[in-house]
Amino acid sequence: MSAVWSRTVERGDDGALRVGGCDVRQLAGEFGTPLYIVDEADLRARAAAFRDHFTAAFGRHGTKCDVYYASKSFLSSRVTRWMLDEDLRMDVASGGELEIALRGGMPPERIGLHGNNKSDAEIERALKVGVGRIVVDSFDEIAILDAIAFELGVTAPVMVRVTTGVHAGGHEYIATSHEDQKFGLSLASGAAIEALRRVHAAESLELQGIHTHIGSQILSIDAFRESATRMFGLRAEFAAESGVEMPEVDLGGGYAISYVPGAEALEPERAAFEIADAVAEALKEAGGTWPRMSIEPGRAISGPAGMTLYRVGVVKTVNLEEGGHRTYVAVDGGMSDNMRPITYGAEYSATLAARLSEEPPALSRVVGKHCESGDVLVRNVELPGDVSRGDLLAVPATGAYGRVMANNYNGLLRPAVISVKDGQAQVHVRRDTMEDLLSWDVAPE
Repeated sequence: MSAVWSRTVERGDDGALRVGGCDVRQLAGEFGTPLYIVDEADLRARAAAFRDHFTAAFGRHGTKCDVYYASKSFLSSRVTRWMLDEDLRMDVASGGELEIALRGGMPPERIGLHGNNKSDAEIERALKVGVGRIVVDSFDEIAILDAIAFELGVTAPVMVRVTTGVHAGGHEYIATSHEDQKFGLSLASGAAIEALRRVHAAESLELQGIHTHIGSQILSIDAFRESATRMFGLRAEFAAESGVEMPEVDLGGGYAISYVPGAEALEPERAAFEIADAVAEALKEAGGTWPRMSIEPGRAISGPAGMTLYRVGVVKTVNLEEGGHRTYVAVDGGMSDNMRPITYGAEYSATLAARLSEEPPALSRVVGKHCESGDVLVRNVELPGDVSRGDLLAVPATGAYGRVMANNYNGLLRPAVISVKDGQAQVHVRRDTMEDLLSWDVAPE
């Protein structure tokens, strides 16, 4: 199988895919479709690779680097337990994500709370359980956090999210470091250093460091190098002004993965050693001692470890204006279980998952069952010309932002998430039922 598939995926002589030692036909029969399948061995191995390579890369420079799993990519209490097993920490962005992380056994001191608009209740809960850091995103939040921490009689550990002006990779909607967007405090405008002053002066806040995130699907180390240069310049400027050298710098995540065959990915080993060397150069230029470093890969751990299994319904062929034909293959899911294509124009691939075919390939488009013409899962893919109702299709690299963005549009039921390993399957998130759907609706009396 190509690099877009998780490492235990193989195709048997009968044409059926197997993942984690499990036949997808049996998984579909037992758990239904659509179905999110997580390759446990693959996900754990990717987490361990980030841990080991970043530890080694920064260890050469005499400092530590913590890896925070970005839970927004995919979160369950079982995955939380896996991340703890692999010695990762956890980044959460809401009260709900915090509760799932805690339920999975992640010690609160290993959790960081993000979010550009945290509620008072979320802040209070985070402080009461003792999260390891709260990443502040605005002047308003600094004041609110200080007041709540004072009222509770605790000191809040704070990092300031900095908008460096360096943007790399990804769709406009997932850009996170240009000036005109909702995240962070601008370095260029002076907002970032003013935020550091306010946190440092606050009675109930402890300034731990600075944080940035420059984008998603990043392939170029140059973007990380420039971001590090600006971050360490800010750190040095604040140290010269205040006499305080912040003990931690977080460079975020955004490491690219392969969604379609032949697409390039940013491998953890290359990223770790090149980023560590870039940080060393930035520190040498800015001056100061080494801080503790941290990163936040999410998609790069969970994305390649997952696939989505669908069952084919209607198949039809249409004529193209430029000549030729395209086959539309409709499956039993769609934009309700994978929002990324319609939201970001994301590209995926697909394959016939449960049998062999000797039919020549046909230009195909995999579409969902929603009442939207944009409900397209895979825009262009070569599938056997005899794909028909009842066939299973597998879409790789859907481990990130599938289930966490799933919805009930058109009254569809959100799929289950299972993990597979050594021939065994475990449910992480159960499938919605019709009873669930009806229970949310308040019937008239």
